[in-house]
Amino acid sequence: MKSTWHALVNRSINIRQGEGPSLFLSALYYFLLLCAYYIIRPIRDDMGAAGGVENLAWLFTGTLIGMMLLHPVYTAMVARFTRRQFIALVYRFFIAQLIIFYLAFQALDGISEVWAGRVFFIWASVFNLFVVSVFWSLVNDLFRPSQSKRLFGVIAVGGTAGALMGSTITSILSSALGPVTLLLVSAALLEIAARVSRYLSDNEQSLAMAAIDDEATGQDKDMRDIERPDAATLTQQVSDKQKEIIGGGVWEGLTHVMRSPYLLGIALLMLMFTIVSTYLYFAQIAIVNEAFGDDRVARTQLFANRDVIVNSITLVVQMFLTGRILRWLGIGVSLALLPLVSFVGFGMLAVAPVLLVVIAFDVIRRAGNFAIQRPARESLYTVVSRTDKYKAKNFNDTFVYRVGDQVGAWSYTAMAWFGMGLTGLALTMLPVSLLWFFLALWLGRKYKDTYQEQTESR
Repeated sequence: MKSTWHALVNRSINIRQGEGPSLFLSALYYFLLLCAYYIIRPIRDDMGAAGGVENLAWLFTGTLIGMMLLHPVYTAMVARFTRRQFIALVYRFFIAQLIIFYLAFQALDGISEVWAGRVFFIWASVFNLFVVSVFWSLVNDLFRPSQSKRLFGVIAVGGTAGALMGSTITSILSSALGPVTLLLVSAALLEIAARVSRYLSDNEQSLAMAAIDDEATGQDKDMRDIERPDAATLTQQVSDKQKEIIGGGVWEGLTHVMRSPYLLGIALLMLMFTIVSTYLYFAQIAIVNEAFGDDRVARTQLFANRDVIVNSITLVVQMFLTGRILRWLGIGVSLALLPLVSFVGFGMLAVAPVLLVVIAFDVIRRAGNFAIQRPARESLYTVVSRTDKYKAKNFNDTFVYRVGDQVGAWSYTAMAWFGMGLTGLALTMLPVSLLWFFLALWLGRKYKDTYQEQTESR
C-alpha cells in the first residue's frame, strides 16, 4: 500500500529518483520564509495605517531607497563569502533586526512609536523581497533547467501554504501574545529556514545526478537536442560550486543587467508585470469602493473570499499542472500566458468596468501569476552564471520590482488627475500587455539559446 501511494505521488508531481529530499527541503524552506513574512505583514500594514494613509506613497518611496541602499551590501557579501556563508549572514542580519524592532517597540510610545512603525513598514517591505530573492537564487543554483520546469511549481506550493499559515498564526495569536511579540516568532522561523538552506545545499550532488537521466528522456520541449555533461563532469562541477567564492564587484548586478540583453529582458518583464499589477490594483479599489461605499465589512469579506479562491486554484495548479505546462509549452509560451490574460482582461474591463469583471480578472490573473508566471520567470535564471543568479537576479527582484510599483502608482494617479476614467486607464494597459507578450516569447527563445551556449562552452 505504501509503495503504491509513493508511486501515485511521484507520477502526480513528476519526481525523479534522487530528487525527493531536495524537493521537500526546498518546499519547507519556502514555507518557513513566507510563514515568517506573513506573520509580520499584518503588523506592517497596521503600522503603515497608523502613520497616516496620506504618507503611504512616501513609505513606498522609502522602500525603493531602502532597496537601493541594501543591494550593494548584499552583493558585497556575495563577493566575499561562499554560498553557504553569505546566505546564513543574510538571514541572521534580518533576524537581528527583528529582535531590535521588538525591543524598540517595547520601549517606545507616542510619536516615537509612530516613526518607528514607519521605519518598520519600509524594513518589512525590503525584507520580503530580499529573503525570497535569496531563496530563489539558491534554488536556481541547485536545480538544473529541466528540473526547474517540473518542480518549481511544487516548490511554490510550500510558499502558498506558508503564507496561509503565517496569516493564520497572526490572526489567532496576536490578541493572546500581542502583535509585537510575534516578531520573535517570525525571527525563530527565519532561523529554522537558514538551517534548512544548509541541508538543501548538502543535497546538491544527488540532485545534479538525477538531472542527467531527466534531460536524457527528451520530453522537455526546450531541452531537446542539447548536449548534456557526463556524470564525472557534473560531479566535479558541483564540488567546485560548493567551495567557490563568487567574487566580483558590488555593482555587478546593475552593470550585468544593463549589458546583457537577456537579463535586461527579464528586468523589463518584471517592470511590465509590476506596472500592470499596480494598475489593476488601483482599478479594483476604485470599483470596489464605488460598489460598497463605506461598508468596510462587505469589502473585507469580498477580498477574503477572493483570496480563498485564488489560493485554492493556485494550490491545485501548482501541485499537478505547473510542471506539465512548463514542459509541454516551454518557458516562452508559459511566460506569455499572463500577458495574454492581462490583454483580454483589460479589454473586458474597458468595455465593462464593473465589480464582477474586475474580481474575476484579478482572480484569474493572480492565480496565473503564482502558479505559472512565477515558476517560469524563476526558470529563466537557471541558465545564467552564478554571479547573475545572486547579483543580477537580486537587482531585478528588489530594485526593479519597486521601480515598477512607483511607475505604475504615480502614472495611474497622474492620468486620473487629468480626468481619464476607468475605461481609458484600462485601455492604456493594452499596448503594455502586448509588448509584455512578445517580450515573453523572445525570452523563451533566448532561454533555450543561452542554455545551448552554456553547455557547449563547458
